[in-house]
Amino acid sequence: MNSIALGTKPAHALKTGAEFKASLDDGRQLWVNGRKLAKVTDEPALAAGIDLMASMFDDQFDPAFEEATTTLDPKTGLRVGRSWQVPQTAEDIKGRRAMMEYTSLKTVGTFGRPVDLGPTLAVGILAHLHMFNGFKSAFDGCQPDFAENVQRYVEEGRLNSITCAESLTGPQNDRSSPLAQAASLLRVKSVEKNGVRISGAKSVGSIAAQTNEIFFSNLGYPGTPAEACVWGAVPINSEGIKLVSREMLSNPGADPFDHPLTHKGEEADQLVIFDNVFVPKERIFNLGSEHGLAISGKATIFAHWHVLTRLKVKSEIFVGCAQMVTEILGTDTIPAVRSMLAEIIEYNRTLEAFVIAAEAGAFVNESGVMVPDVMMLTTGRLYAIRNYPHIIHVLQEMCGQGLVMRFGKAAFENPEIGHHLIELLPGKGVSGMHKERLMNFIWDLTCSSLAGRVALFENVNASPAPRMRERLVAEFDRSDLVAKARDAAGL
Repeated sequence: MNSIALGTKPAHALKTGAEFKASLDDGRQLWVNGRKLAKVTDEPALAAGIDLMASMFDDQFDPAFEEATTTLDPKTGLRVGRSWQVPQTAEDIKGRRAMMEYTSLKTVGTFGRPVDLGPTLAVGILAHLHMFNGFKSAFDGCQPDFAENVQRYVEEGRLNSITCAESLTGPQNDRSSPLAQAASLLRVKSVEKNGVRISGAKSVGSIAAQTNEIFFSNLGYPGTPAEACVWGAVPINSEGIKLVSREMLSNPGADPFDHPLTHKGEEADQLVIFDNVFVPKERIFNLGSEHGLAISGKATIFAHWHVLTRLKVKSEIFVGCAQMVTEILGTDTIPAVRSMLAEIIEYNRTLEAFVIAAEAGAFVNESGVMVPDVMMLTTGRLYAIRNYPHIIHVLQEMCGQGLVMRFGKAAFENPEIGHHLIELLPGKGVSGMHKERLMNFIWDLTCSSLAGRVALFENVNASPAPRMRERLVAEFDRSDLVAKARDAAGL
């Protein structure tokens, strides 16, 4: 890690892309398709995804991206990455959104958990330290200072450019059996003076194999046993952690013409198995408090802001693609096509409005952290995922046969058939190859195996629709609206 030596004052505390990549060669235990890898970069799809992530680190040193990706650390004056930024002012909110827009555009929304997502969980906990009053460990043999640990971890992450995955959910199993669900919970197995040992598993550990650490917890429920009420963070190469990856879905090594998006690799989801893993005392943020675990819903506020912002950025890409399709196919004056384009614009403008409203309603909470309006975030995310499949379908329909009849760069350059394709497939004012390049991009974005995974991920990421609706009913204060209705009705 790019640790800061005592007594030195370098201009920044940033990692380069090369330093980030080197930090992943740490002996982590990872299996892909049943094969154990010596290095994470031995899997081409993961390696390509890591290259994309590394370019984000290098962009921090590019003046064109410096403002969006970095900020000055208020404590040391060093230039640090925005991933660990704790917003305290409206200007901080604006800067943090710029970072989220940058990573979303860089990955074209195919990384649900890019490098700036994982840290939002730790920052979200820090933003609610005022709720930690009276919290203490349920285990006498280990008594961490939760608030101090959270503050230290966020500072450590900021000054050492730590990347971290996060996973709250457990593996899918028999939901009719409470015992089956409880069996997969992370649990404290033993308590030591300087920490605890935990076993269990976390699921959908997106990007875990491609980061330095994992931030973990359990999704609690009433009556969660004390040994399962645990928050913490450990290096991904900790002894006892095993990463079992899902199958790869991208096209690393493909010609960028044929696969403009999926040749860049992917973030892969891992099942993260904890087998008697030691968690140091200073890396424990909750230990045995069911009330502490219940704060997790509030602690995800910055992650949910990230989700909504990413979907907003992706909707901008959809509008841009749809407009280019109408121009290249010469369909921009057809009323039915214009109506479809309007639907995509409507989706984008609505998501933009939700993001703006959430930030306009931001306030400094009792912990001194500026947080966006959670009800606007929840409503916006609900709207986004409910309409996402329809918008994808509309864009596909606008493309017509262009998504079905794709031939590849080699076909266009083949001396026997290429001239036929060039003659038969031009667009309005553009060559057939230009038109196909756009269709290839839209294919990767909406039709490919990776696009299918992304759509499934968006549907359940950070709470499925029923849970978001329940949160709206449970948390939205309707008293003023009831009073207005009573007054209007003369009741």
